[in-house]
Amino acid sequence: MNFKEPKIYILYENDAWLPPLIRELERARLPYEKWLIHTGSFDLSEVPPIGIFLNRMSPSSHTRDHRESVDFTRELLVWLESHGRRVINGSRAFSLEISKVRQYECLRRFEIQTPHTIVASGTGKSLKDAAKKIETPFITKHNRGGKGLGVRLFRSHHEFEEYADSPEFEYPIDNITLLQEYIEAPEPYITRVEIVAGQFLYAIRSETSRGFLLCPADGCAPEESLQIDPQSLFSLREDFDDPIVAQYIQFMEANGLDLAGIEFIEDRNGRKVTYDVNGTTNYSPAVEERNGLNGMAALAGLLKRALNALERDRVSIRA
Repeated sequence: MNFKEPKIYILYENDAWLPPLIRELERARLPYEKWLIHTGSFDLSEVPPIGIFLNRMSPSSHTRDHRESVDFTRELLVWLESHGRRVINGSRAFSLEISKVRQYECLRRFEIQTPHTIVASGTGKSLKDAAKKIETPFITKHNRGGKGLGVRLFRSHHEFEEYADSPEFEYPIDNITLLQEYIEAPEPYITRVEIVAGQFLYAIRSETSRGFLLCPADGCAPEESLQIDPQSLFSLREDFDDPIVAQYIQFMEANGLDLAGIEFIEDRNGRKVTYDVNGTTNYSPAVEERNGLNGMAALAGLLKRALNALERDRVSIRA
């Protein structure tokens, strides 16, 4: 597995999200290799190849028949980092990617408001009892989420109890259901802030009137019954300038997040409530094309700098 010349290794499980990244890597003439992380093995007695590793693993991988991918990635990152390999969005960042509970606890350390949330394990009576601790209306979601998994709105506890006892109940992959306050916004949209390497790229507005699936990539599609162009749901928030961006950057730097799309919603009183951190961030092609933006180019720039730094270190060691 050792190679003479270092390259970029892409750890992934979803081919549909790769084309924009590959385009920018090839445009920058950066050497890369794709590692599909699903099933397989690695030998702890071996040394990983020399290079820069980009973690593109999604917490929703199990919805694409890649149930093993998240757990396998978690252990693979430990192996890579134990040998001093540079991982973009490494193990510390990934621990947040796969747990909204951890996200919220870390966000609050930087005085970033998060929604009132009850963390519940199990089903049946224990879950219904947990729901009684939160006021209506409230939403459910999965702790290890992505793709709007488990997100439903309930106007009454009775409505939730019927759902919890029904075959429609979506059991989360990590056994943790979140019961969360529903933020009543004056307009049906949320804001997603894109940051790469400590630099604010832009913020987009994502419309929520037609559902909770707000992934901006072409590979993410709403329910077929909606019969809409998913890219019509997203638009640029022009001249977005808010102190929350600096808070996000501090939060990311403290938690090993090299890049992320962070989402918040504003309530009727102007309170900004942050509810999701997406380390495996994707960018809206429609928004970028309309406004001359390129998030993947920024990521390619980060990878190029990391690869150049690695090569300089190797030269100095040989000298």
